[in-house]
Amino acid sequence: MSTKDDDQQALFVPNYLLYLLAAASEAASARFHAHVRTHGLRVPEWRVLACLTDWDGSMVTELARYAMIEQSRLTKIIIQMDKRGLVSRRSDPEDGRRVRVFLTDEGRTMAERLVADAKANERDLLNAFRDNTGKEIKQTLRTMIERLEAEAVARPAPEEPSRTGAGKARSKKTET
Repeated sequence: MSTKDDDQQALFVPNYLLYLLAAASEAASARFHAHVRTHGLRVPEWRVLACLTDWDGSMVTELARYAMIEQSRLTKIIIQMDKRGLVSRRSDPEDGRRVRVFLTDEGRTMAERLVADAKANERDLLNAFRDNTGKEIKQTLRTMIERLEAEAVARPAPEEPSRTGAGKARSKKTET
């Protein structure tokens, strides 16, 4: 006779690492993201502010990586944040084609308050674990990210198949 635990262990999705990572992130983020919205920010805007507290003056390409937002979408978000007075965009003095993003005083004040709130939220989450389990989880995730990023650099991503079949015979010239 199988027990409920045995049945649960046999299921794919509840035991699949990628599901567990996504579900944990969703559950852990829900309360804090609601808090962010009470400050008049959308989650992607919060991510930009948080990143700029660490790397003020970043280029959009750098912000896209840490904010986990596709670059063209991030550019639109930054333009909106600039209009709201949270960030400012300036040309890179070394290469005028590049744009750097900086916190304004208003953006910095909001970011610093929300980063403090995020740290408190994280402490609450980690305190739910015994011993140093929370710290171990963070270190395990950092290691996982480092390894996956190293793998991604070592081998190019496979091409996505075309839905219509068109474009299969692309030449090297059109890929550059």
